[in-house]
Amino acid sequence: MRFGLNTFLMSPGFSNTDLDLISTFKDYGAELIELAVVDPARISITSLNSALAEAGLERPVICGVFGPERDLRGNPEQVKTSSDYITALIELAVQLGSGLVCGPMYSHTGRTEAYTTAEREIQARQITTALKPLCNMAESTGVTLAIEPLNRFETDCINTLAQAADLIEQVDSPALRILADTFHMHIEENNSAAAILKHGNLIAHVHASASHRGLPGQDQVDWRGVLRALEQTGYTGDMVIESFSEDNQVIARAVSAWRTLYDSPQQLAVEGLAFLRKNWNLIHDVRTAVI
Repeated sequence: MRFGLNTFLMSPGFSNTDLDLISTFKDYGAELIELAVVDPARISITSLNSALAEAGLERPVICGVFGPERDLRGNPEQVKTSSDYITALIELAVQLGSGLVCGPMYSHTGRTEAYTTAEREIQARQITTALKPLCNMAESTGVTLAIEPLNRFETDCINTLAQAADLIEQVDSPALRILADTFHMHIEENNSAAAILKHGNLIAHVHASASHRGLPGQDQVDWRGVLRALEQTGYTGDMVIESFSEDNQVIARAVSAWRTLYDSPQQLAVEGLAFLRKNWNLIHDVRTAVI
């Protein structure tokens, strides 16, 4: 497993002006970088590949950002805008040698409304229809699309791993998998570890996010249980710390980061990565010794 950092920690949307973050995250102890890309057109492939290679952080993860204009269950214009954006992210992933594009690509973040069962069934069919050609493209290029369930305050659509698994079953593509985020799971799952054990075969990526968006290990997430469940399912993907600074006003408002949760991005990165590695190694070593 590689342990890494999402660029949201220090940037509202990765672009050419953020290339220095790659070496900075390397110095913090990251083994990979997850690029939160708002606008793929603001990225120079040549410069980015060069910076990734120089830092030894090749094979980044691409994280999609889904605002109101990007919604696969929205109106035709929103569906097209979102589909074009996801297509661009897949193309970016190929150009960067990345095998994974992740995010809540089924709907725009922040859309929370009450719908009838019939309305939700119509929305599910629309999402499925839109995802199928995108998954075909991803599969043909060797890219995995990992959909992220969000908590009920950020979406009314996909809140749990089970709901994500249902959508994957409807789309029926090996290119579509789950991004499991410990922050959202802490809110929505009855038991995060049990959910991972049940749907572990579909999990392609993990966001390690504290229950309060602060330092992992100084919160209420059952980290030992989560990590043990991932180990038991044979998870071999990456784990990325996703957090947000209150100084990053664009993102802070979007994720409701209203108070200081750590001293600095460097502290969160260094201490958070050390916490995850220590506990993962302890669990892995114990299980290996038992086997």
